[in-house]
Amino acid sequence: MKLQTTLRKFESDLWGYHIPIPTEIAVTFIDDSGRRVLCTLNGQRPIHCALMPDGQGGFFINVNKELRKELNLKLGDSVAVELKKDKSKYGMPVPEELEALFEVDEEGNALFHQLTAGKQRSLIYLIGKPKRSDTRLQKAIVVLDYLKSTRGRLDYKELHQAFKDRKGT
Repeated sequence: MKLQTTLRKFESDLWGYHIPIPTEIAVTFIDDSGRRVLCTLNGQRPIHCALMPDGQGGFFINVNKELRKELNLKLGDSVAVELKKDKSKYGMPVPEELEALFEVDEEGNALFHQLTAGKQRSLIYLIGKPKRSDTRLQKAIVVLDYLKSTRGRLDYKELHQAFKDRKGT
């Protein structure tokens, strides 16, 4: 599905820059599996994201600073949008370092998969963000070790401390 829209900004501290998606288009992608879509802006690379409700019956897609910079988008710019249903398992690509750990760490794998889909995506994002493979691997190890130490309970503040503690060793 293709459409043309405009980069906008909410007058709110909660949400920032976004592109509005007409309700009649958004509802064609929303089903029991969720609101995850692959979104291509201005013909660039596809981005895994969610159709977010705006609280007034409409929908939008967040456009963070990193993406705006990559695509050279400014407030009010016209944006060509192509949407496809995201049929991937997690709603985003999984770093191969994490996939490799899943194969050898059964307990960590099981605890990770007991988390909600949103928490899984957050952890996948944290692990996949670094450019270097060894850094991604170290983050994946810390995440799975942390989950094992808490029996699957996730506290982001504690996890952040676990990342800091690992750097110190």
